[in-house]
Amino acid sequence: MATKDNRSKSLLPDFGSATIAWRLLVLAQVIAIVLTIARNDQVNQAAWNDFLLMTAFAQLIAVSSIIVLRFVSPPLTRTPVQLGATLIFITLLLVTAIVCEAVIWGMYQLQITADRWPEWHLSLLIRTLITSAVISFLVLRYFIVSHRAQMESESQQRNRLEALQSRIRPHFMFNSLNSVASLIQSDPELAEKALQDLADLFRVLLADPRKMVPITAEGELARQYLDIEKLRLGDRLQIKWTASNVPRSAQIPSLTLQPIIENAVYHGIEPSFAGGTVDIQMWSESNDTLNVMITNPIPAVTNQGQHRSGNQIAMNNVRERLRQHYGGKASLQYFERLGNYHVKIQLPIVRA
Repeated sequence: MATKDNRSKSLLPDFGSATIAWRLLVLAQVIAIVLTIARNDQVNQAAWNDFLLMTAFAQLIAVSSIIVLRFVSPPLTRTPVQLGATLIFITLLLVTAIVCEAVIWGMYQLQITADRWPEWHLSLLIRTLITSAVISFLVLRYFIVSHRAQMESESQQRNRLEALQSRIRPHFMFNSLNSVASLIQSDPELAEKALQDLADLFRVLLADPRKMVPITAEGELARQYLDIEKLRLGDRLQIKWTASNVPRSAQIPSLTLQPIIENAVYHGIEPSFAGGTVDIQMWSESNDTLNVMITNPIPAVTNQGQHRSGNQIAMNNVRERLRQHYGGKASLQYFERLGNYHVKIQLPIVRA
């Protein structure tokens, strides 16, 4: 993973992208405005004509550069930064020189100038190339630095998500394996199903933490986890599912429900001799907000001090993962009421 990230960081941005094309057009217009102001002391018809001329010339160079970059950028993005940036810099200067010569030739063909090679030809070409060289250098530097900063930010976010997900590990793993081992002789089919459920859980744990999955798939994963826990806890674990107006196409981050349900079992059912019910409710509001409420009983007496602190760590992990995916648009709250512990998640509905 590290090697791949480092190799990606050495690549140039895609100069043929629509984003960079739009920025070049805006930059060309800004340059035309600045040059017009620098060349004219007063705002009059002559200044307006000069502005139109500068705009046409700057936009012609910008559009020509965008078209050329569209074709040369794909192979250059696979080259080292210094070589690729140098080739793009030379390409931009060549485009500028060709456009400048084409404009002079066009003016001669339209009889705007009497000579094919007017006296100001060389001066215009040199000044245009110098201006283009300075601006191209600064723009290339900006785009490369900005692209690298963006890639480093994405890499840090990806690494943070992977670190957070790596901390979400089932407490029940060894107990589940023991339960499966005890079923191998008495109920081989049930043992096989439990192993398949465990394999599915591990497949999700090892998957890309940035992945969004359908709410139905996340719900099925939670059901598989609860089936495994039922092997160990038996009738002590009761489950109640309620879903109302939840779009089947809604997508949520992978491993959003399972860790919270796991906490409900670990902190609410397992410490209690009588067990209890894990209540899972899902509903949508205004067809744009998904709500999830997971409720478990609070054991009357527990001597396991680590349960509460472990619960806080898990909640913080899930909250941070939601923040990484949705920013401030998602929330996770937990509270106690009437002898029950409630965890409520609100997040925007994202459809596939």
